[in-house]
This record gives sequence, structure tokens and C-alpha cells, in this order.
Amino acid sequence: MRASGRFDRSLSWGSVIPGRRGATRGLAPLGLALATASCSFDIANSNSPSIIGENPTRSEVAATATGILIATRGDVGLWALVGGILGREAYRFDGSDPRWTGELMQGPLDPGGFGSFDWGGEYAAIRTADDLLAVITTASALTLSEQSATSGFAHTLQAYNFLIVLDSHLQDSIPLDVTTDVTAPPAPFAPHEAGFDRVVSLLDGAAAELDAGGEAFPFSLPSGFSGFNTPAAFRRFNRALRARVAVYRGDFTGALALLAESFLDPAGPLDAGVYMDFSPGPGDSPNPLALDPVSGENVPHPSLEAEAQLQPGGAVDARLTAKTVKLPDMRAFNDLATDLGWIRYPSPNSPIPLIKNEELVLLRAEANLGLGNLDAARSDIDLVRTVSGHLGPYSGGTDSASLLTELLYNKRYSLLYEGAHSWIDYRRYDRLADLATIERPGDVLFTTLPIPNDEVLPRR
Repeated sequence: MRASGRFDRSLSWGSVIPGRRGATRGLAPLGLALATASCSFDIANSNSPSIIGENPTRSEVAATATGILIATRGDVGLWALVGGILGREAYRFDGSDPRWTGELMQGPLDPGGFGSFDWGGEYAAIRTADDLLAVITTASALTLSEQSATSGFAHTLQAYNFLIVLDSHLQDSIPLDVTTDVTAPPAPFAPHEAGFDRVVSLLDGAAAELDAGGEAFPFSLPSGFSGFNTPAAFRRFNRALRARVAVYRGDFTGALALLAESFLDPAGPLDAGVYMDFSPGPGDSPNPLALDPVSGENVPHPSLEAEAQLQPGGAVDARLTAKTVKLPDMRAFNDLATDLGWIRYPSPNSPIPLIKNEELVLLRAEANLGLGNLDAARSDIDLVRTVSGHLGPYSGGTDSASLLTELLYNKRYSLLYEGAHSWIDYRRYDRLADLATIERPGDVLFTTLPIPNDEVLPRR
């Protein structure tokens, strides 16, 4: 992604080679990782990309681990923007590419190009992790516990990337096998539920590997993983992701047990969590969402202000004012308009959350709501409302349907512009139409992105 803030899809996707090893083949690990002295994404010999071989050295393991993170980072900002547009959190007023307000909001979504987001970058990370996993047990420079810790790290990041692909593509057809030889036929598409089963298996297996991972990873993690940079602490991140998956699948009892193993802390800072780092330093990537709030191409959806609840003194929900600013003039493009600007990411160094404590509190509320524990659900909703939104305690209906509406509202404003949460959550409850009125004739609230033609055509 370019420093100007414009999304360069050729960089965010990685290299697309149809049908290779069952899925889009990403760049080699070291080619993905561009090192800088000013950034904590630091690898050795970034100008000599290669796939890690047997009996890797400690530095080669560390470089490939960083490669997984860099590949994962490639679509984090794009996921927040695309999901924000699909979930009516955002627009992109880009005069050089009207597809952001055309194709993404009216269709048809082009599986041969622009419309097939959130695929190649994720599979690049999955493949890079697989290259590491294939040789980690041969790494004689590492102890057995360090090998196990590395496997737990890699499997967790694989699961995170598979989850984005599943969340953005609801069709019963994604490839799960990325280990087949490049000369073999493409791996078959697997049903959507099998994809979720794979995510669960990866996360649960990784938790066991992290349990056996000793006291330290054999590599450093960037500052966004501060507090989660040992195997035991990273396991709490793993369990948080697993709890998110359990809620998505309606396993509410399991979700409560998993949240107890995560970093959920109702008494702690709600913004505590795991973040992806960015930097404007040479060779690194600035946060692509950190644009000028007045002139930047990305703008908040006007419904965010119209639907925001009021604090006791009459001010709007503090989550809105913390993430958006009122503009002096209305901005308009392609028959859309807003007078809000984004300040969610004020600096090119601003990190983007992968998962944070605030989401975990709301996931616990959702799990309790699903189990009929309405008082417990309301208690967590009130915690987030009062602490994060500066709102008064919830005073609406106490039935399940009313509490679900309130829960979805709070998830929307608490996780705003952080990774397609509104689109996923409202879609799961068949309530996408609640997000906003149709702005223009022909606008569509899409439920899925298309699978890229580069994956579909070789299988015909």
C-alpha cells in the first residue's frame, strides 16, 4: 500500500498464480518482509527472498515468522475499509477509481479483479506459515519447546487468515489444502463449514503447541503484540480468536469457556489487545487508513451520526467523537454525501486492532444473550456503554430481541472501522437492512464477495 493512502491492489494481494498448491500463492516469505531500522518488523537479508529450507537457522525462522506477520498485515487495512463499505460504516470518495462507490455498492462484483478482495494476501500468509511448519521440526538450532512455540504461532496466524477468507466469502467453496505440489491439479474447494472446522482445529492445536512452548519464542514480535509476546500470553490471543469463532457458530457455552481462557478483563482497559503495527519508515508500510480527515478519500457513513445514541448531557456517543470529526463543509461524490471525517487512525504509525478487550466483553454479552442469560448480557452491554460510549445504562426493552438490537449497536460503535465487524454481525442475524437505508437507486447490501476467477477457472 502506498504512502499516499491510496490502496494499491497489486501490493495488497500478493502474487496471484491460479491453482498453485490449491490456492493463491503469495510472495516468498522474505520477499514479503521489508525491514526498516525504525520499525519493529525487522528481518535479515530482505533483498534475497527464498522459501525456508530444512534445518533452518534461528535467523531464518525469525525472518519467516516476520514474513507471516507482514503477509497478514497486507490486507488488515483493506479488510477494514472494504468491510466498512459493505457494512455501511464508510465510503471511499476516490475520483481516480469510482468502483469504490460503484461496484462495491451497486455491483456486479467482478471476480476477475476489483470485486474479489480479501483472498490473495490471506493465502500468502497461510502459505508462508505452511512453509515454516513443514521444516520447523528439523530446526536443530531450536529446542523442542521453541519448535512447539513456533508451530503454535504459525497455526494461530493461519487460522486468523482463514477466518477472514471465510467471513468475506460465504459460498461453499474455498480451498483448504495449500500443501499440494505446484504441478499437481488444484486442491478441491471445501464446504464453508469445513473451513470453520479447519479454523477450530488450527486454533485448538495451536493452543496445545503453545502450552508446550516454554517461556519464550525464538523470535521477537512487534510492539502491537506487547503483552502477548510469550507462548503463554500469545495463547490468550489464540483463545480470544477461538471465542470469536465459537460465537460466530452459535456455540455460546463453548464461547464462555474460551473467553475465560482469553485476555478478557472487564476491569481492565477496553482498548487492550493485539494490534498490527505500521510505520512510514523507509521500506515499511504506513497505516493506509491514516488519511487527512478533511481531504482523505475514506470518509465515514453519515448514518453513524444519525443513529448515534446520546450521552446524559446531550452529546453524542463518545465512540463516534473519538473516531470521527465533523467537517466544516459537506463532501459529495457520485451522489453520496457526508460531513464527517475519520480520525480513527490519526497517524501513519497508528496500529489497527486484530482483537481487543472491548470486543471480548461484547462477545461475552452475546454468548450470554444466546443462552438466555439476559441479566449477564445486559451487565456487559452497560459496561461498554458507560465506559466506552459515556452513555447512561441501557433503559430499553429487556426481552432478547431488544437486547440483541442494543448489542449490535454497541458492537458497531465499539469496533467501528476495525475489520468488517458490522457487516459480519448484522449479516449473521439477517439484519443487514438495519444498517442504513439504500442511498441511491440500484444500491445493494452484498452478503459476500465473489471467489476470484483465478481460483475458480482452473477447477473447471
